Amino acid sequence: MDELLLRSLTPGVLAVLVRRGADFAAAEDAVQDALVAAVRVWPGDTPRDPKGWLVTVAWRRFLDAARADASRRRREDRLDEEPAPGPAPAVDDTLQLYFLCAHPSLTPSSAVALTLRAVGGLTTRQIARAYLVPETTMAQRISRAKRTVSGVRFDRPGDVSTVLRVLYLVFNEGYFGDVDLAAEAIRLTRQLAAAIDHPEVAGLLALMLLHHARRASRTAPDGSLVPLAEQDRGRWDTGMIAEGVEILQAALARDRLGEFQAQAAVAALHADAPTAEETDWVQIVEWYDELAGLTDSPVVRLNRAVAVGEADGPRAGLAELAALSDSLPRHTAVAAYLHERDGDLPAAARLYAEAAHKAPTLAERDHLTRQAARINAERG
Repeated sequence: MDELLLRSLTPGVLAVLVRRGADFAAAEDAVQDALVAAVRVWPGDTPRDPKGWLVTVAWRRFLDAARADASRRRREDRLDEEPAPGPAPAVDDTLQLYFLCAHPSLTPSSAVALTLRAVGGLTTRQIARAYLVPETTMAQRISRAKRTVSGVRFDRPGDVSTVLRVLYLVFNEGYFGDVDLAAEAIRLTRQLAAAIDHPEVAGLLALMLLHHARRASRTAPDGSLVPLAEQDRGRWDTGMIAEGVEILQAALARDRLGEFQAQAAVAALHADAPTAEETDWVQIVEWYDELAGLTDSPVVRLNRAVAVGEADGPRAGLAELAALSDSLPRHTAVAAYLHERDGDLPAAARLYAEAAHKAPTLAERDHLTRQAARINAERG
């Protein structure tokens, strides 16, 4: 039994049932029944059209369940006409499923979980392990999300930007559990890029590839964080970088700049530098200017302050930082770095220690604590 084939077909089959009028939860139950049937039947008699087979069996299971439920009899009248078995339609309904899972009525965490379950084909247990939460907690989250989107109909195109933000959230979740969420996000974004011709979809895919290419160098053997400037660039995946740059260049050539393309351009400039000292910080500042115009995000302005500090000197960076709220995540850590660059070691050590207390993760806290200890040791 080809489990990878079943996993790849599942989203499309589920989307067909939803498009035909099945609510999400009932459609997924029917698809799961069809997958169980496939595991039992296919080893001895694999169909010529696996997706068509799954659609036919799943739709029959859905109709059987609908007929058995007295409370659904009025809807049964609308669904009673069963399509004849045959090849599955060529249209890719998976795109509709992306939009359903990224519905604006869902919270970001629920949208991510539902996308991994429905489009990614992951089990509830796998998603729970990836998020380091009990399986029952994740099951409840996914059930609530299914109830929320049940009955949603698509009479106009969905919001691509919402889908992209959900995929970006998946990518940023990290690499925990038995599912590599970053790799899974890249796989799903590739799938979306094949289904829809949109420069920002390409921009997000390029951004993911350029960041993922540095993954092996981001941590030391003891698990501690390695800052970008100190990473071993020989461990970067040059093939992945080349692919990301090629995708980005094609997207930028369409002259429809978006947030993810601009972020990818910054990542490409980092990837292009042979050493940290050779980074083109002037261009990076220019891209952050573009990004700030697109998003007006305080986090973008914080990153821009770092770039200005590299391009024009730490005092210029501190001047940019002074205009931003010190409640921003990483604001204190950036201030510590710029003060260290400016030679104010007492302030840098104090700020690194303060930033460590605010760090959202254990790895970041340990890194910042070590930075404070290093400076204090240098001061004697």
